Amino acid sequence: MAAAAPGALGALRAGRVRLVAACCARLGPVAWAGDPAPRRGYSSEVKTEDELRVRHLEEENRGIVVLGINRPYGKNSLSKNLLKMFSKAVDALKSDKKVRTIIIRSEVPGIFCAGADLKERAKMHSSEVGPFVSKIRAVINDIASSAKMGLVETKLAIIPGGGGTQRLPRAIGMSLAKELIFSARVLDGQEAKAVGLISHVLEQNQEGDAAYRKALDLAREFLPQGPVAMRVAKLAINQGMEVDLVTGLAIEEACYAQTISTKDRLEGLLAFKEKRPPRYKGE
Repeated sequence: MAAAAPGALGALRAGRVRLVAACCARLGPVAWAGDPAPRRGYSSEVKTEDELRVRHLEEENRGIVVLGINRPYGKNSLSKNLLKMFSKAVDALKSDKKVRTIIIRSEVPGIFCAGADLKERAKMHSSEVGPFVSKIRAVINDIASSAKMGLVETKLAIIPGGGGTQRLPRAIGMSLAKELIFSARVLDGQEAKAVGLISHVLEQNQEGDAAYRKALDLAREFLPQGPVAMRVAKLAINQGMEVDLVTGLAIEEACYAQTISTKDRLEGLLAFKEKRPPRYKGE
């Protein structure tokens, strides 16, 4: 993983990798906002409990949860504590039926996430490194990853161990993935969009939160849709991309069947007939 360019916003591609419209277990889509919240005067130290801020939006944005990464002294790098907080937050949100969409954003100007905390890693015993990388991989499996985009680990004589060697080829193809990993090249927003890593590149606004605003717009588009349908659609896409087409179509059929008996499906038909917005309850 590498730092996010301010104003850059991306989208989940095949193989559960990259930025906006990712999926999180049974939750709704996850939107990644690469730019920071418009705050100033960061202290060089932040209490560990403030490294990840969980904010439930209200009113017309009810159902959207914002996870704000706030490790300015570590360039939002993934430490043991931050990983623990991410894991705890995601586990809690998975079981919350009121949560429809998650936005993950940086609250540190000029950075999204610098990858693993290498200073902390250097102090680890060799026996700790493997479990730590596995934890990163597990958290990313739940929420997907990255922004300004580069897998630079080969510069440090290691490989992308958080899933990069598997997700990147699935997103952009084996040949180009090898080129980017072997060269440790970092792409800017336009280059990342050109190769299919991200779907939106934005001009920064005066408030410094263009990517967050775009992510919020996308999240608002997701909110009215049927919750059960959203969950099984994500399941069909995620599992289907890992298998051949015939098996993928069978997975789709099984997922579709899960929507037939829902109250939401009947509500959708009734709302269409009555020419009104549906009132879905996730049932």
